[in-house]
Amino acid sequence: MQTGNQGIRLATAEDAAAIAAIYAPNVTEGVASFEMIPPDAAEMARRMAASADRYPWLVCERQDGVTGYVYASTHNVRDAYQWSANVTVYIDERCRRQNIGRALYTALLALLKLQGFYNAIAGITLPNAGSVGLHEGMGFRLVGVYRNVGHKLGRWHDVGWWSLALREALGAPPEPLLDVSSARKLPGWQVALEAGAALLRPSRR
Repeated sequence: MQTGNQGIRLATAEDAAAIAAIYAPNVTEGVASFEMIPPDAAEMARRMAASADRYPWLVCERQDGVTGYVYASTHNVRDAYQWSANVTVYIDERCRRQNIGRALYTALLALLKLQGFYNAIAGITLPNAGSVGLHEGMGFRLVGVYRNVGHKLGRWHDVGWWSLALREALGAPPEPLLDVSSARKLPGWQVALEAGAALLRPSRR
Protein backbone atom coordinates (compact mmCIF):
# COMPACT_ATOMS: atom_id res chain seq x y z
CA MET A 1 0.00 0.00 0.00
CA GLN A 2 3.01 2.28 0.30
CA THR A 3 4.74 3.95 -2.63
CA GLY A 4 7.66 6.30 -1.98
CA ASN A 5 6.61 6.73 1.68
CA GLN A 6 3.08 7.49 0.57
CA GLY A 7 -0.12 5.50 0.91
CA ILE A 8 -3.88 5.72 0.67
CA ARG A 9 -6.07 4.57 3.52
CA LEU A 10 -9.48 5.01 5.07
CA ALA A 11 -9.67 8.28 7.01
CA THR A 12 -10.24 8.24 10.77
CA ALA A 13 -11.36 10.85 13.30
CA GLU A 14 -7.69 11.55 14.02
CA ASP A 15 -7.36 12.90 10.46
CA ALA A 16 -10.09 15.52 10.95
CA ALA A 17 -7.70 18.36 11.85
CA ALA A 18 -5.50 17.73 8.80
CA ILE A 19 -8.54 17.44 6.53
CA ALA A 20 -10.00 20.67 7.92
CA ALA A 21 -6.69 22.46 7.33
CA ILE A 22 -6.52 21.30 3.69
CA TYR A 23 -10.12 22.32 3.10
CA ALA A 24 -10.02 25.75 4.80
CA PRO A 25 -8.28 27.78 2.03
CA ASN A 26 -10.97 26.64 -0.43
CA VAL A 27 -13.52 28.30 1.83
CA THR A 28 -11.70 31.46 2.90
CA GLU A 29 -9.69 32.25 -0.24
CA GLY A 30 -11.33 30.49 -3.16
CA VAL A 31 -14.58 29.32 -4.70
CA ALA A 32 -14.00 25.58 -5.03
CA SER A 33 -16.33 25.40 -2.05
CA PHE A 34 -19.39 27.61 -1.59
CA GLU A 35 -19.16 27.45 2.19
CA MET A 36 -18.37 30.80 3.82
CA ILE A 37 -16.98 29.68 7.18
CA PRO A 38 -14.44 26.83 7.25
CA PRO A 39 -15.39 23.92 9.53
CA ASP A 40 -13.05 23.22 12.42
CA ALA A 41 -11.67 19.77 13.23
CA ALA A 42 -14.63 18.88 15.45
CA GLU A 43 -17.16 19.74 12.74
CA MET A 44 -15.16 17.87 10.12
CA ALA A 45 -15.05 14.81 12.37
CA ARG A 46 -18.82 15.06 12.80
CA ARG A 47 -19.34 15.15 9.04
CA MET A 48 -17.07 12.17 8.52
CA ALA A 49 -18.84 10.14 11.21
CA ALA A 50 -22.28 11.02 9.85
CA SER A 51 -21.58 9.39 6.49
CA ALA A 52 -18.89 6.83 7.34
CA ASP A 53 -21.25 3.83 7.27
CA ARG A 54 -22.24 4.36 3.64
CA TYR A 55 -19.57 6.52 2.00
CA PRO A 56 -15.76 6.13 2.12
CA TRP A 57 -13.46 8.99 3.13
CA LEU A 58 -9.86 8.36 2.08
CA VAL A 59 -6.62 10.21 2.80
CA CYS A 60 -3.28 10.24 1.07
CA GLU A 61 -0.58 10.12 3.73
CA ARG A 62 3.18 10.29 3.67
CA GLN A 63 5.79 10.64 6.39
CA ASP A 64 5.12 14.36 6.85
CA GLY A 65 1.35 13.96 7.15
CA VAL A 66 -1.86 13.97 5.14
CA THR A 67 -1.47 15.54 1.70
CA GLY A 68 -5.01 15.19 0.35
CA TYR A 69 -8.37 13.57 0.85
CA VAL A 70 -11.33 12.34 -1.17
CA TYR A 71 -14.82 11.31 -0.20
CA ALA A 72 -18.23 10.33 -1.49
CA SER A 73 -21.54 11.73 -0.29
CA THR A 74 -25.28 11.57 -0.94
CA HIS A 75 -26.30 12.79 -4.37
CA ASN A 76 -29.96 13.17 -3.41
CA VAL A 77 -31.96 11.97 -0.42
CA ARG A 78 -34.73 10.40 -2.54
CA ASP A 79 -34.45 6.60 -2.41
CA ALA A 80 -34.21 6.09 -6.16
CA TYR A 81 -30.96 8.09 -6.25
CA GLN A 82 -29.17 5.86 -3.75
CA TRP A 83 -27.00 4.13 -6.37
CA SER A 84 -25.43 7.47 -7.36
CA ALA A 85 -22.91 9.35 -5.22
CA ASN A 86 -21.29 12.76 -5.30
CA VAL A 87 -17.49 12.74 -5.10
CA THR A 88 -15.06 15.43 -3.97
CA VAL A 89 -11.28 15.68 -3.72
CA TYR A 90 -9.04 18.28 -2.10
CA ILE A 91 -5.24 18.43 -2.17
CA ASP A 92 -2.88 20.34 0.11
CA GLU A 93 -1.82 23.47 -1.80
CA ARG A 94 1.84 22.56 -1.24
CA CYS A 95 1.41 19.11 -2.78
CA ARG A 96 -0.35 19.71 -6.06
CA ARG A 97 0.85 18.32 -9.41
CA GLN A 98 2.05 15.14 -7.71
CA ASN A 99 -0.71 12.87 -9.04
CA ILE A 100 -2.38 12.76 -5.61
CA GLY A 101 -5.82 13.64 -6.94
CA ARG A 102 -5.73 10.92 -9.57
CA ALA A 103 -4.44 8.40 -7.05
CA LEU A 104 -7.18 9.20 -4.53
CA TYR A 105 -9.91 9.09 -7.17
CA THR A 106 -8.62 5.80 -8.56
CA ALA A 107 -9.02 4.22 -5.14
CA LEU A 108 -12.35 5.86 -4.28
CA LEU A 109 -14.06 5.06 -7.58
CA ALA A 110 -12.99 1.43 -7.34
CA LEU A 111 -14.40 1.24 -3.81
CA LEU A 112 -17.70 2.78 -4.86
CA LYS A 113 -17.98 0.23 -7.66
CA LEU A 114 -17.19 -2.53 -5.16
CA GLN A 115 -20.04 -1.28 -2.96
CA GLY A 116 -22.47 -1.41 -5.88
CA PHE A 117 -22.75 2.25 -6.87
CA TYR A 118 -23.59 2.99 -10.50
CA ASN A 119 -22.66 6.66 -10.93
CA ALA A 120 -20.15 9.13 -9.53
CA ILE A 121 -21.03 12.82 -9.90
CA ALA A 122 -18.81 15.85 -9.35
CA GLY A 123 -19.58 19.57 -9.26
CA ILE A 124 -16.85 22.06 -10.22
CA THR A 125 -16.97 25.84 -9.81
CA LEU A 126 -15.90 27.33 -13.14
CA PRO A 127 -13.41 28.16 -14.46
CA ASN A 128 -11.10 25.53 -12.99
CA ALA A 129 -8.96 23.96 -15.69
CA GLY A 130 -7.04 21.79 -13.23
CA SER A 131 -10.10 20.17 -11.71
CA VAL A 132 -11.81 19.76 -15.08
CA GLY A 133 -8.68 18.11 -16.44
CA LEU A 134 -8.46 15.75 -13.47
CA HIS A 135 -12.08 14.66 -13.72
CA GLU A 136 -12.13 14.28 -17.48
CA GLY A 137 -8.86 12.36 -17.26
CA MET A 138 -10.64 9.95 -14.93
CA GLY A 139 -13.43 9.49 -17.46
CA PHE A 140 -16.02 11.98 -16.17
CA ARG A 141 -18.05 13.75 -18.83
CA LEU A 142 -19.79 17.10 -18.62
CA VAL A 143 -23.56 16.81 -18.31
CA GLY A 144 -24.53 20.44 -17.68
CA VAL A 145 -23.70 23.85 -16.21
CA TYR A 146 -25.67 25.87 -13.67
CA ARG A 147 -25.13 29.51 -14.67
CA ASN A 148 -24.59 32.13 -11.94
CA VAL A 149 -25.73 29.68 -9.30
CA GLY A 150 -23.56 30.89 -6.43
CA HIS A 151 -22.36 34.29 -5.21
CA LYS A 152 -19.08 34.44 -3.33
CA LEU A 153 -16.12 36.80 -3.01
CA GLY A 154 -18.01 39.58 -4.73
CA ARG A 155 -19.19 37.83 -7.87
CA TRP A 156 -21.48 35.20 -9.36
CA HIS A 157 -20.11 31.78 -10.30
CA ASP A 158 -21.10 28.96 -12.63
CA VAL A 159 -20.94 25.33 -11.52
CA GLY A 160 -20.44 22.52 -14.00
CA TRP A 161 -21.54 18.96 -13.30
CA TRP A 162 -19.62 15.93 -14.48
CA SER A 163 -20.74 12.30 -14.34
CA LEU A 164 -18.99 8.93 -14.57
CA ALA A 165 -20.76 5.57 -15.00
CA LEU A 166 -19.16 3.02 -12.67
CA ARG A 167 -21.13 0.10 -14.10
CA GLU A 168 -23.66 -0.51 -16.86
CA ALA A 169 -27.28 0.10 -15.92
CA LEU A 170 -29.14 -2.93 -17.23
CA GLY A 171 -32.83 -3.76 -17.03
CA ALA A 172 -32.61 -5.85 -13.86
CA PRO A 173 -33.09 -4.09 -10.51
CA PRO A 174 -29.78 -3.10 -8.87
CA GLU A 175 -28.46 -5.11 -5.94
CA PRO A 176 -28.54 -3.49 -2.49
CA LEU A 177 -25.48 -1.38 -1.75
CA LEU A 178 -22.76 -2.69 0.54
CA ASP A 179 -21.92 -0.52 3.51
CA VAL A 180 -18.30 0.39 4.13
CA SER A 181 -17.86 -2.20 6.87
CA SER A 182 -19.02 -5.03 4.59
CA ALA A 183 -16.97 -3.81 1.61
CA ARG A 184 -13.81 -3.67 3.72
CA LYS A 185 -14.02 -7.44 4.21
CA LEU A 186 -13.74 -8.09 0.47
CA PRO A 187 -10.35 -8.60 -1.26
CA GLY A 188 -11.26 -5.85 -3.69
CA TRP A 189 -11.03 -3.23 -0.95
CA GLN A 190 -7.27 -3.58 -0.51
CA VAL A 191 -6.83 -3.97 -4.27
CA ALA A 192 -8.52 -0.58 -4.77
CA LEU A 193 -6.30 1.16 -2.21
CA GLU A 194 -3.18 -0.33 -3.75
CA ALA A 195 -4.26 0.67 -7.26
CA GLY A 196 -4.49 4.27 -6.11
CA ALA A 197 -1.23 4.18 -4.17
CA ALA A 198 0.59 2.80 -7.21
CA LEU A 199 -0.02 6.13 -9.00
CA LEU A 200 1.67 8.25 -6.35
CA ARG A 201 4.95 9.86 -7.17
CA PRO A 202 7.77 9.41 -4.68
CA SER A 203 8.12 12.38 -2.32
CA ARG A 204 10.98 14.75 -3.20
CA ARG A 205 11.24 16.14 0.33
